[in-house]
Amino acid sequence: MKIVHTIAEIREIVRQARLAGHTVGFVPTMGYLHEGHLELMRRARERCDFVVASIFVNPTQFGPNEDLDRYPRDLERDARLAEEVGVDVIFNPSVQEMYPPGYCTYVEVERLTEKMCGASRPGHFRGVATVVTKLFNIVKPDVAFFGQKDAQQALVIQGMVADLNMDLEIVTVPTVRESDGLAMSSRNVYLDPEQRRAALVLSRSLDRAVEAVRAGERDVARIRQMVEDLIRAEPLARIDYVEIYSYPGLEPVERLQGQALLALAVKFGQTRLIDNVILEG
Repeated sequence: MKIVHTIAEIREIVRQARLAGHTVGFVPTMGYLHEGHLELMRRARERCDFVVASIFVNPTQFGPNEDLDRYPRDLERDARLAEEVGVDVIFNPSVQEMYPPGYCTYVEVERLTEKMCGASRPGHFRGVATVVTKLFNIVKPDVAFFGQKDAQQALVIQGMVADLNMDLEIVTVPTVRESDGLAMSSRNVYLDPEQRRAALVLSRSLDRAVEAVRAGERDVARIRQMVEDLIRAEPLARIDYVEIYSYPGLEPVERLQGQALLALAVKFGQTRLIDNVILEG
């Protein structure tokens, strides 16, 4: 497995793979890989002949006072894990490589970004859409893989690819969880033992919502209130949002009809975690 740091290098490597007749799979990450990332890479390995992963902590998707500077980084560890699951090359550019002096072009996706994480983290999806567009233009994959844990992000990317007529397929892979239900996240390492225990309220509340829907509950306000009450019963939890929207359109709904996305963001100390589930109405 190779690790390259420049756009010219990764383009040449991908060009050679295409000359050999290979299909190219791509997994964009910010590094500090966990089992969720590795599952994306395994799916890419199964689907494609040649697998590229990027590791780039993208500054444009972090807001003021967020965790850009302390976001965990360990390229040596990440490279070892990526190689074990069959990645062929890691693209690990510098900030200067991706955003050289004078850079002034950004990608905005409207409507889908105006709620949930887009509302609580202004500018976040502008940064995500911009860096993913750049990475797609650099790598030119046939298929790119994203996790359902970041459900809104996956929908934003799917919408952007469709709207801009990008010639690739987006595959969304189900959320990977710890054995006790906590969704895998690089930010889980920030949690102290008490916060880690408290964070289990997220998956428990989602499970309770699924059970309620299976039992016949269709009123969105009641489902949301139930989830909020469960989370607020945990003293260490501070709710950012609990929202339910139609899926995949992310339109407001009052009663469940068809699929809906129940998504939440909750802080434990300074650590903000997100999770979600698809409700079948």
